[in-house]
Amino acid sequence: MTNLLRTEELTKKFRSGNADLVVLDQLDISIESGQMMAVVGESGSGKSTLLHILGALDKPSSGEIYFEGRALSQLTEAERSQFRNRDIGFVWQMHCLLPEFTARENVMMPLLINGQDHSEAAARANHLLAQVGLTDRGGHRAGELSGGEQQRVSLARALARQPKLLLADEPTGNLDARTGGAVMELIENLHRSEGMTTLLVTHNLEYARRCDQAWKLTAGRLEAVNFS
Repeated sequence: MTNLLRTEELTKKFRSGNADLVVLDQLDISIESGQMMAVVGESGSGKSTLLHILGALDKPSSGEIYFEGRALSQLTEAERSQFRNRDIGFVWQMHCLLPEFTARENVMMPLLINGQDHSEAAARANHLLAQVGLTDRGGHRAGELSGGEQQRVSLARALARQPKLLLADEPTGNLDARTGGAVMELIENLHRSEGMTTLLVTHNLEYARRCDQAWKLTAGRLEAVNFS
């Protein structure tokens, strides 16, 4: 395996009154291509902030992120946008689908925005909807789908451009245990079949246990979780 993402002394602070609130404190992270990693921790511990920074949606206060050896701090805003769209797939706790569009159209959207031919985008969307078990639901609007189905469409959309890294922020958090378990199993299967690298934020220790490695974020620091 080769190193996909690495951080050096990654720090994020927010101003709180007259003091700085340190959310991420000099984190050194290394993720190899093909790994499936998990971050667990209490609500408000900074897990989502970490994913936002790693996915170039936010910037650290100090420190550096290297993706395939390239420092993200050296990217222009246009290059950061290209990086997010090309190399990163995002799945959130809320599915964030466009309700006026069908499941197929939601999955096609990133491809069409990137200028891909409509027929090619439709073919890729149909393939991914089949992968997530929604072949017969592609023509239904997002609001006509169940919560679990919406999250599966969200996952298919995240994979539309074949990202190198999938960032999943509590993707089962709004689902019941049975549906959440099915979505987690789907993420695992797609991680393998699509050849992805995945970083999962979750409160569920059983889901974290199924990853190659898990970290716990506490007081701004990451510690390896030992499940043995």
